Amino acid sequence: MAWASNSAVPFLPEKHIEDEAMLLIAEYGRDHEEITAPPVPIDELLEVQCKLTVEVDDLRTLFNNDDVLGAIWFKDGLVKVDRTLDPHERPTMLGRFRFTLSHEAGHWRLHRKHYREDPSQAHLFGGRGAPAFVCRSSEKPPVEWQADTFAGYLLMPKKLVVAAWQGWRGGLDPVVLDTLPPASGPGHRDPDDVRLERFCKPLAEKFEVSAEAMRIRLEKLGFLLREAPNTLF
Repeated sequence: MAWASNSAVPFLPEKHIEDEAMLLIAEYGRDHEEITAPPVPIDELLEVQCKLTVEVDDLRTLFNNDDVLGAIWFKDGLVKVDRTLDPHERPTMLGRFRFTLSHEAGHWRLHRKHYREDPSQAHLFGGRGAPAFVCRSSEKPPVEWQADTFAGYLLMPKKLVVAAWQGWRGGLDPVVLDTLPPASGPGHRDPDDVRLERFCKPLAEKFEVSAEAMRIRLEKLGFLLREAPNTLF
């Protein structure tokens, strides 16, 4: 949800989104401490580098919607994450919590000059206007895809992922799906996704991200393959 027309959504090439994520990491390294190993300190990137306030709140009640994960108020420099993702209460949600913070960082870096909050709804939000973005798990318009893409690059920078893969696997060779054990038991998810995520879970834990996020990143980098490459030509 954003308080602006769709025409305000800028087209951003993926390379630009990656460059913006790497710029934020570089700025943090310049001003504070270089990030040389995972996990990326996302809380410090938001609070120390971006000067944002991060709070955990009952957003599902606030917005009367069970699908809300996070929200950002640009004017107040405020990010809120729903309490169902609080890793202090639910340690298994750490990856989702960190990804939501990174997603909101993406909105801050990519979108704040294009969007405004709605001051007419201040009475609903403790004196603040409505947030610029309310981020949901099921709603992925282009602007949300951009923030998700930013989050993936921010939490899993190529340099750190390549080094971690090499240290874990002893080289840079990819892993092919059909070399992995099959998924067991019924489920609602793609069994191939499950197989790949089960395999890359140790790396996901190292970066403190979900196995799904790590699987997507490794596939994009060419370390996880759905099919063996054709080497005849």
